[in-house]
Amino acid sequence: MKADVPQQVADAANIVLNTIRRPVIMVDPDGFIIFANADAEDFFRSSATMLARNTLSKLVPFGSPLLTLVDQVRERGAPVNEYRVDVSSPRLGIEKMVDLYVAPVPEFPGSVVVMFQERSMADKIDRQMTHRGAARSVTGLAAMLAHEIKNPLSGIRGAAQLLELSASDEDRALTRLITDETDRIVSLVDRMEVFSDERPIERYPVNIHVVLDHVKAIAKNGFARRIKILEEYDPSLPPVFANRDQLIQVFLNLVKNAAEAIGADPQGEIMLSTAFRPGIRVSVPGTQDRVSLPLEFCVHDNGPGVSEDILPILFDPFITTKPNGSGLGLALVAKIVGEHGGIIECDSTPRGTTFRILLPAWKEIAPGPGDEAEGDRT
Repeated sequence: MKADVPQQVADAANIVLNTIRRPVIMVDPDGFIIFANADAEDFFRSSATMLARNTLSKLVPFGSPLLTLVDQVRERGAPVNEYRVDVSSPRLGIEKMVDLYVAPVPEFPGSVVVMFQERSMADKIDRQMTHRGAARSVTGLAAMLAHEIKNPLSGIRGAAQLLELSASDEDRALTRLITDETDRIVSLVDRMEVFSDERPIERYPVNIHVVLDHVKAIAKNGFARRIKILEEYDPSLPPVFANRDQLIQVFLNLVKNAAEAIGADPQGEIMLSTAFRPGIRVSVPGTQDRVSLPLEFCVHDNGPGVSEDILPILFDPFITTKPNGSGLGLALVAKIVGEHGGIIECDSTPRGTTFRILLPAWKEIAPGPGDEAEGDRT
């Protein structure tokens, strides 16, 4: 950090920068990074102290558009946005695509602030469509398995039980192994059959905070009894247009994943948050309609994060890092959120993981003459 920057200004800037969940840096007239928030340290895979010893040109690929944007902002004295900029490099990672927001700092002539948005909302929506496609493929597989596998398995199990009646002690252990393994396979197929349920979801206005309180109570009395669970709620949120039981299933799965990621860490914490995010709208496939998804619900943990190799396919079926996991939990979560017309995304760094869900709000429709008010349901 340069000595000519007043310490009190530097301290205030660091506090502000570290509250922003995006990589943010400040570059001085000579190209040195004089401020960097915690997310920027993760993004550049280096501490702020190490970043301050290098110019920006040494940290990004040769000829990167980012350098041109910084020069342009210095010359014009006006902010510039650039979308889908490729900053891939061995330091930053392969296929690193970002949106850039570059602005001048009038108080420090020649200095600029750069904020990186690692993925645009359009990319998230495209990936969500892939998650839904993967869930549909499991739907067909589940229906096939239920018909083609469960019936033969029941015959195998029955034959093993008959053999056990006349088997020796040594052979009886093998027949019990056969029955245990057939039961395990049937249990897995039963879990997959959930994907083949294509019935319309019964949706109605749901208070998300009641759902989260219920999930928290289950977690604190079971798998997360030793983990601190924090809340950061917006009490003014309108009801979400959803199915209460399915929302409980979604958040219970996410909180359990968070607890397993934290493990036995005594400093482990899970944060449940709700917020209103106006302006997020997505197109409905096959129509000209655009649906608003203003309700944001997050489950954040301070565990070790998700591997970069797993992150892009995290919601695909049979993807798991657990020794005894089936890899169907998050695929089912993605299916439920998709059927609600929403989006789920995962952001992860070595500092922690955040699952973010965007869902539509309930809109009460005024009833016509003789009609029952939709909003009367509790």
